[in-house]
Amino acid sequence: MRTYRRLLVPVDGSATSRKALVHALQIARDGNGSLLLVHCADELAYVTGFEYTSDMIAVAKQAAARLLAEAADIAKSAGVDPETKFIEFPRHRLGETIAEEAKAWNADLIVVGTHGRRGLDRVLLGSGAEQVIRHAPVPVLVIRGGEDG
Repeated sequence: MRTYRRLLVPVDGSATSRKALVHALQIARDGNGSLLLVHCADELAYVTGFEYTSDMIAVAKQAAARLLAEAADIAKSAGVDPETKFIEFPRHRLGETIAEEAKAWNADLIVVGTHGRRGLDRVLLGSGAEQVIRHAPVPVLVIRGGEDG
């Protein structure tokens, strides 16, 4: 069985994202691996062309810093000292951005949560996990949120 040592985990603060983080932490601990937690600025700006004001950007940065700190605290409490990265203005959609980060960081596994949206929700909101899978340069472990997440 292959051991993964460099795990990239996109985090967005959702229960599904936390569930993926917990799985990544188990893998990292078992394989003495390292973890990169990544948060991307709101993808809807890319889709809608919505322009952020400087006040909104400051609030988004504060929220991202808090979110990444919370995820890092969870990792540290599990015995893994992660790196964190906030991607303020992605040049691409989520899947391409995560793929670029995986290449740049030399990740050997991406662990991502999925909400499992179907129907109109999937059409309107898309599937971040599906985008990641489509563009990923390395294997992707997809953790389904289920009824409770």
